[in-house]
Amino acid sequence: MKISATALALAIVSSTVATTSVFAFTTSNAFATTRTTGGSSSPPNTLKKTDTSLYNGMAAYDAQMKAAAAAANGIAATVPVPPPVGFTKQLATLGPASSSFEMIEKLFLAGADVFRLNFSHGEHPQKKELLDIIRAVEQKHDHPIAILGDLQGPKLRVGQFANPEGEHLPVGHVIRFDLDPTLGNAQRVMLPHPEIIEASEIGHALLIDDGKVKVRVTAKGPGYLDCTVEVPGKIKDKKGVNTPDSILQISCLTPKDLIDLQYMLEIGVDWIALSFVQRPEDIVEISRLILDYNVKHGTHRPHVMAKIEKPSCFDGDSLERIVELCDGIMVARGDLGVECAPEDVPILQKQIIDECREQGKPVVVATQMLESMIDSPTPTRAEASDVATAIYDGADAIMLSAESAAGDFPEESVLMQQRIINRVEGDPHYDRYLQSFEPHHLLDSSSASAIIVAARQIARTVDAKAIVSFTVGGSTALKASQSRPGAPILAISPVIETSRQLSLSWGIYSEYATDHGDYDSDNFRDMLRAACEIANRKGLVEDPNDLLVVTAGFPFGTPGASNIIRVIPAAGPSHWDASL
Repeated sequence: MKISATALALAIVSSTVATTSVFAFTTSNAFATTRTTGGSSSPPNTLKKTDTSLYNGMAAYDAQMKAAAAAANGIAATVPVPPPVGFTKQLATLGPASSSFEMIEKLFLAGADVFRLNFSHGEHPQKKELLDIIRAVEQKHDHPIAILGDLQGPKLRVGQFANPEGEHLPVGHVIRFDLDPTLGNAQRVMLPHPEIIEASEIGHALLIDDGKVKVRVTAKGPGYLDCTVEVPGKIKDKKGVNTPDSILQISCLTPKDLIDLQYMLEIGVDWIALSFVQRPEDIVEISRLILDYNVKHGTHRPHVMAKIEKPSCFDGDSLERIVELCDGIMVARGDLGVECAPEDVPILQKQIIDECREQGKPVVVATQMLESMIDSPTPTRAEASDVATAIYDGADAIMLSAESAAGDFPEESVLMQQRIINRVEGDPHYDRYLQSFEPHHLLDSSSASAIIVAARQIARTVDAKAIVSFTVGGSTALKASQSRPGAPILAISPVIETSRQLSLSWGIYSEYATDHGDYDSDNFRDMLRAACEIANRKGLVEDPNDLLVVTAGFPFGTPGASNIIRVIPAAGPSHWDASL
C-alpha cells in the first residue's frame, strides 16, 4: 500500500465545485500543502510551506469560517494547512451525526485517527455499515485507520415505582432495596441485582442516577439493604446504580456483550474496549475468549483496551496488573467521576497515564472533553484547558463521545481538538514535561530498549526528521513511542492490522507496505531505500539532506528483535556511504 503526501492533503475551496461547508482540515498524519477542490494538487516533493503562526489562535478558526463563506458564495479561496505538529492522536465516536461517508471522511481529514463504534446503541448491521465506510475512507486516502469497538458492560439499575414520576427522597430518609418485583414506593424498591446486595456492607455507599442521589447502607439482611439518604433527590424507574465501595462478583461481560464481542471479531475491529473492569481477572477473561476465536478462525488478534472507571482498579497493585495484561487503557472519566470524588479524578488521570507510559501501553483520555460543543460551535475555556491538560500529561490520544456522535458540530469538535493539540505541542513546556518522565522499562538490559533509547538521543542530536521503525507486530514502534522522541515515528509494517492498531499510539505514523511491492525484506539496503521513499511520500522530509534514524530487527520478521540502527540522508542510495 502506498501513501502519498498529496493523498493526505486537505480539500479546500473550489471555484468550480459548489459546496456548502468547506474548511481547511488536517489529520495528525497529514502534512503541509495547499490545495483547491476540483483543481490539481501539488505533486510529491513540491509541497508549499505554510505560515504556521496562523494556527496559534482564533485566526485559524476565522480563516476556516471565511473559507466556508467564500465557498458558499462561489469565490475561490486557498487556506493554508497546519503542519504535522500532532503527536497526540484523536478518537471520534460515530453516531447519528456522523454516519455518512462524507462526514466520516471529514472527521478523518479534520484529525481523527481512530473511530469508535459504541455497541451500547444501535444494531449490528449499522455497525457493519459504519465499518465498511471507514474502510472505504481508508482505501481512498491510502492511510491506515483504526476501529475501536466499545462493549456496553453491565448496567446496574433500580426497579420500577408505582408512581410514574418516581419518589423524592429527603436527607435522613430510610429506603429498602430488595429483590421483590412489586412496584416500589418511598419505603422500598426492587434492586434486581443480588450481587450488589451480597457485596455491600454496612457503611458502603450507593449512588443513584449518576450520583444525583446518594444513600449509605445502614442495615443488611437476606435479600435486602436498608439505606439512609445522604444526598437528597428524586429517584425514578430504572435509574443507574453505582457501587464505589464494593467489588461485585460478576463478569464484566454480559450475555449482550458476549454476542457483541463475537460480532466484533467476525467483522474485524482493531481494538475492543472492555467496560466495567474491576480487577485484572476481567482482562484475562476477555483475552481468553478472543484467543479461542483467533485460534479457531486463524484471524489477527484485536487489541484489548481496558476502561478504567471503577475505584477497585486502584486497590493494591491492580492498576499495574491491568495495564500489564491489556494492550491499552481508556481513562473513562464519566463513571470514574461518579464513583470517585471530583477532586480525585485529575490525580487518578495522571496516575493512569504515568503507569501506561511506564509500561509502554497507549492511553486514551475520554468523556466530556468538549461537552458544550454538542450544541455550540465553540468550547468553554475550561474545556479547552481540560483537553490541554490531558495532552500535557502525556496521553497518547483524546476522545470525543457525544460531540462527534450526536452533536450539532462533529466536524468542528475534531478541528478544535486538533487546534489544541497543535498549540500545546508547539509549547516548549510540552517537551520538557514529556522528557521529565523516564520510563524504567526503557532502562532494562534488552537490546531493543538500548536501540530505542539510542535512536531517540541520536534523532535529537542530529535533528533527524523522523525515526523509522520496521515492525511486524508493532512492539518496536511502541517502544519508540514510549520514549516520546522529538521526531515523528514512521512505523512500516507488512501487516495491515498492525498498521491500523499503531495509529492509536503517540507520534506513530503507520504505513502498510508489502514485502513484494515496497522492499525486499531480505536486503537491508533495500529496506533503507524503502524508508527514504516512504518518508518522502508521507512528507516527513523536504530536503535531500534531511536525516532519518532507522531501526530494525534483522532478519526482518523477528518480533521485538531490534538490533540495527542507521542514520541516513533522505536523498536515497545514490548519496549514501558504501558501508550502508
